[in-house]
Amino acid sequence: MSVAKIVEIKSSSEKSFEHAVKTGIKRASKTLDDIRGAWVAEQEVVVENGEIKEYRVLLRVTFILKD
Repeated sequence: MSVAKIVEIKSSSEKSFEHAVKTGIKRASKTLDDIRGAWVAEQEVVVENGEIKEYRVLLRVTFILKD
């Protein structure tokens, strides 16, 4: 039997929400082993002078705890 843990991380990108998700998962995988899934809890954008400057996502990342 395995036990999973869920952590929240926030990631950003100047390109897109999708890129922010990929960046967040890639970074999380450097620290967390056995990531099994993630879901986007929130999305937001930073706007300057009427233009989107940054896409941000709050991710909930699920990983399996080691025995």
